[in-house]
Amino acid sequence: MKQFIKAGSRCLLGMTLFFATHLQAQDNPFIKHMYTADPSARVWADGRLYVYASHDIAPPQGCDLMDQYHVFSTADMKTWTDHGEILRASQVPWGRKEGGFMWAPDCVYRNGTYYFYFPHPSGTEWNKTWKIGVATSKSPAKDFVVQGYVKGAEALIDPHIFIDDNGQAYFYQGGGGVCKAGKLKDNMMEIDGELQKMEGLEDFHEASWVHKYNGKYYLSYSDNHDENWKDGVKGDNRMRYAVSDSPMGPWKSMGIYMDPTNSYTNHGSIVKFKGKWYAFYHNSELSQKNGEFNDWLRSICVDRLEYNKDGSIKKVKQTGLLTGPK
Repeated sequence: MKQFIKAGSRCLLGMTLFFATHLQAQDNPFIKHMYTADPSARVWADGRLYVYASHDIAPPQGCDLMDQYHVFSTADMKTWTDHGEILRASQVPWGRKEGGFMWAPDCVYRNGTYYFYFPHPSGTEWNKTWKIGVATSKSPAKDFVVQGYVKGAEALIDPHIFIDDNGQAYFYQGGGGVCKAGKLKDNMMEIDGELQKMEGLEDFHEASWVHKYNGKYYLSYSDNHDENWKDGVKGDNRMRYAVSDSPMGPWKSMGIYMDPTNSYTNHGSIVKFKGKWYAFYHNSELSQKNGEFNDWLRSICVDRLEYNKDGSIKKVKQTGLLTGPK
């Protein structure tokens, strides 16, 4: 059953609570029936790739109204299933009573349990009361229940979890130019020790993501670029990366792997699926095509990611709904 209803539709939200929606996506954005952002891509043991995304509500008020996380999955990078909503602000016991502010999430699997991490304020003064919530489930795409929040995390956004080959889990978060990280305890809900600032990152803004390639750790993130700088680069946030011999750094800046999209922001993840590497990100081309362009009505996308022989990442070629390859 295909859905072509805009985000914010009460009908869509009701239906996706009970039914999986199957979507054919031959080009970007690969989700077209609702506005989505901040894709966290994961490959689980069932052989499918899952994307945990945030949800832009139309009409937007910046990022204030973001709510109602959805999960999407695919077996072939062409046919996508919308598994429906898995969590909303009203289900967070310690959350901001006004709701909204359900920003970029992540999800990991550990010892039979899926851990879904999400930033959400605990008070009306949202920018000073961020917590990183944790919801768990035995299923990758349903039945998530909030268990609490990460103890020892700071009042920052954009949680990301990296589990190393030896089983040690690392927690990353950031925003406002600061990226911090630390080890997670085995319960996946407490920082082991204190968070440390990640050193060596050039122009860090937010959206940290760590993956491993040929024994090296890669930390990717969005930068602070703004078109108003008038530096000859059209567009705003770019995606950068740095490498290290340790998940805690120090990091060596390696430059830009993705140019700006037509959205003011970008937030990505990098994952290997069936022998190929992919870069997930978002733009605002769906809202532009729908005749209601807005930087805060975004749409998740994916394109191939490739490495040079020396391990550096080739610039990702974005494929767009309106502009085609660029």
